[in-house]
Amino acid sequence: MHWFGSHTFFRNHHTTTGLCCAGALTLITLFFSQPVQSQAFPTKPLRILIGAAPGGGLDATARAIHEKLSASLGQPVVIDNRPGAAGSLAGEILAKAPPDGYTLCLGAIGTFAVNYSLYKNIGYHPLKDLAPITMMAEATNVLVLHPGVSANSVKELIALARAQPRRVTYGSGGAGNAPHLAAALLESMAKIELVHVPYKGAAPAMLDVMGGRVAMIFTAPPAAVPHLKTGRLKALAVTTLKRSAFLPELPTLSEAGVPGYEVNNWYAMAATTGTPSSTVTRLNKELVAILASPEVKQALFNQGVEAASSTPDALARHMKNEFEKWAALITKAKITTE
Repeated sequence: MHWFGSHTFFRNHHTTTGLCCAGALTLITLFFSQPVQSQAFPTKPLRILIGAAPGGGLDATARAIHEKLSASLGQPVVIDNRPGAAGSLAGEILAKAPPDGYTLCLGAIGTFAVNYSLYKNIGYHPLKDLAPITMMAEATNVLVLHPGVSANSVKELIALARAQPRRVTYGSGGAGNAPHLAAALLESMAKIELVHVPYKGAAPAMLDVMGGRVAMIFTAPPAAVPHLKTGRLKALAVTTLKRSAFLPELPTLSEAGVPGYEVNNWYAMAATTGTPSSTVTRLNKELVAILASPEVKQALFNQGVEAASSTPDALARHMKNEFEKWAALITKAKITTE
């Protein structure tokens, strides 16, 4: 009995010790796993690079969403305007940032698809160095003419340009910018020859169209609408594949005589290549929800753009398609900024 009792005590003591050890191991595991769980993205402020100066469409888009993004992520979101090189400076900074999701870039088509083919040595490749998160907004252009130009439709404009090769002029805010590329695409697809008149900014170009010194220009609806109402300009079509909410009565260029024509001045959000997929997914989820809110939609509409979102994969495909489309046009038309 004595031996049996001692053995029982030993067995119970051994079992208890094992349970204690197991419990201790569990506590240790919880202790060390807790900091890992608390490090889930994000744990510090985020920065959104804007490849434009304050006050433009990109900047307005960032300011329409950054407070909501901060609230949903539980961290401050700082807007960092980095104008320069037509948006390429912001893209280069992003490409060289740590791939952790704390540095983002809200850029336009130039940053993500056009500039690599248009400029020399921009410092990054958009398809290799940037991680797509979501489309953010879309913005159409409208083709406007001086009222004295005889063409009152896209087909009539094409006929006029064919009858008078290199006589119809168009203005832009500078070589290689969106209005220039929009007109170059029209020339290529409609098989016409126009004359480009570049200016140092969109405003003086518009003034010369209204003054009759230049025949036409592609411009943003908010810049055109006041002058359309007063009769100082006339509009023929918009450049996106779908009609614009700003000018719903106007056909698209694709509808009006140039099938497949599309120029969409889209905005998108990206991180640095190598950013964890879980971080990209989280950012996409939050941004898509924010872009769907009526308040944000209205804020963007007031700035002349329409909210738009996508999956990261859909944006990656769109960037590739746009990159290839504009690279081919820039090569074919021998477009240069020099």
